Amino acid sequence: MFFFPISDDNESATKPLVCYFIIGICCFIFLWQSTLPVHLNREAIYNFGVIPAAVLGSQESFISPYLTIFTSMFMHGGWIHLIGNMVFLWIFGDNIEDSMGHKNFLIFYLICGIVAALLQASIDPESNIPMIGASGAIAGILGAYLVLHPKANVNVLFWLFIFITVIKVPAFIVLSIWIFSQFFSVSVGSEGGVAYFAHIGGFIAGALLIYFFKYSHIRLFQEGNSTSFESSKFSINGLFNQRKERDFMQEFIDTANKKDKN
Repeated sequence: MFFFPISDDNESATKPLVCYFIIGICCFIFLWQSTLPVHLNREAIYNFGVIPAAVLGSQESFISPYLTIFTSMFMHGGWIHLIGNMVFLWIFGDNIEDSMGHKNFLIFYLICGIVAALLQASIDPESNIPMIGASGAIAGILGAYLVLHPKANVNVLFWLFIFITVIKVPAFIVLSIWIFSQFFSVSVGSEGGVAYFAHIGGFIAGALLIYFFKYSHIRLFQEGNSTSFESSKFSINGLFNQRKERDFMQEFIDTANKKDKN
């Protein structure tokens, strides 16, 4: 059985320029990493990743250990790591950026990433294993989304053998399952190179900080825009066409309103 969020029914009023920028930079840096020989890629990860023993201890590092907290947010360890993070940023990031503006969103994103890195480092301050990835900062976006749009529907791809469908699931269910899975992984001592405490720290930071970063007129715990638990056949073209149809209708309505005013 496989299920994965692929989009949401929660359009933003502005273009998420900072999200686009972050996705572009992360993809560009990963492509650069991919061109490096294995030993040089490993060296780049050690030079620009967060090493707890350097940040919280006395271990020497290639650049300032505090600077690596920022450089590590734009590096990834593989295609699955990159795609998973960028998809979640694409789905949930636009609404959070829309709720606070481009400048505040960038600051919010970086703060969540900082909190995530420091919490993970504090768990094992003597570790010399580098941490990389945007997961901690994106977890902050997930925490903020849960507080702002708990009832917005997330289109989840559900795949069971030959049965493939897309189901609209409320965000509070999707995101609650995600954060509980992080706590569960910590409780059973799961390893595999995943920084679970960074995810937890970023998520909590985002859920708390959204109140201070959002525009004053933005309400918390908003209602959803569609009916939950409806299902439909999976179609990439259908998803994009649906968005185009909404954009066309909105443009048509705006044009009609302008004519009425004239």
